[in-house]
Amino acid sequence: MRVGLVGKRALVTGASQGIGRGIVEVFARLGVRCVTAARRKDILEEHAQELIATGGVAPVPIEVDLFEDNAASYLFEHAENALGGVDILVNAAGRSKAPDAPRQTPFNHPSELWEKELHLNYVVLRELTFMVLPSMQERKYGRIINVTGKSEPEKLSTANPPKAAVHAWAKGLSRLIALDGVTINQISPGKIVSEQMLANYSAQELEAYGKKDIPLGRLGAPEELGYLAAFLASPEAGYITGAVIPVDGGMKRYAF
Repeated sequence: MRVGLVGKRALVTGASQGIGRGIVEVFARLGVRCVTAARRKDILEEHAQELIATGGVAPVPIEVDLFEDNAASYLFEHAENALGGVDILVNAAGRSKAPDAPRQTPFNHPSELWEKELHLNYVVLRELTFMVLPSMQERKYGRIINVTGKSEPEKLSTANPPKAAVHAWAKGLSRLIALDGVTINQISPGKIVSEQMLANYSAQELEAYGKKDIPLGRLGAPEELGYLAAFLASPEAGYITGAVIPVDGGMKRYAF
């Protein structure tokens, strides 16, 4: 896959596992210099060594907790120093639920938990985007990719409102930055194999779900989403902006 990404510089949040990690693996193989951000630096460092061993470009791990005050500015400054600039921002951070957390969010779920989800999935994402935008606009090139969710929630969830907000916010922003050579797009994943997924569901449940609800009959791999992210990050995708693109094995039931 040749998409003109050699030498591009990317900041990827949520990079220690799942979708974020899969995107970094694809980027590194395609010659992208990445700053990888997550709370668990040891995992980021181990992954960096694996990528180097397989011929990928070595990422720069940065430990950060996005719930901390000024986390976005801390991460942006360190990424700028490490890379000399950010051409691609991938917002892939997501809060891992505890194995004993309820799968169905109750209607009277505490407000502070709704606020935490909003902070991680919309507020920090927006802050990072506005920090990288000026230099992207100055260089007349930039790619912002947000990993969000589907727009047809099956149940009440703290994650749905902020992800829907990202879709609406990004669509409006796309119209303001298009002539500056900067695009912003959303990837809406279906059931993708991740640490969180494996912690919350048994192998039998995941297999049964895949066969019953996913036309392709299986869960997706993080790298399969990573290839779309790589295309959206490339110069070849310059005419795509403000879009929400599902990667779900056909799970989405509606055409629009």
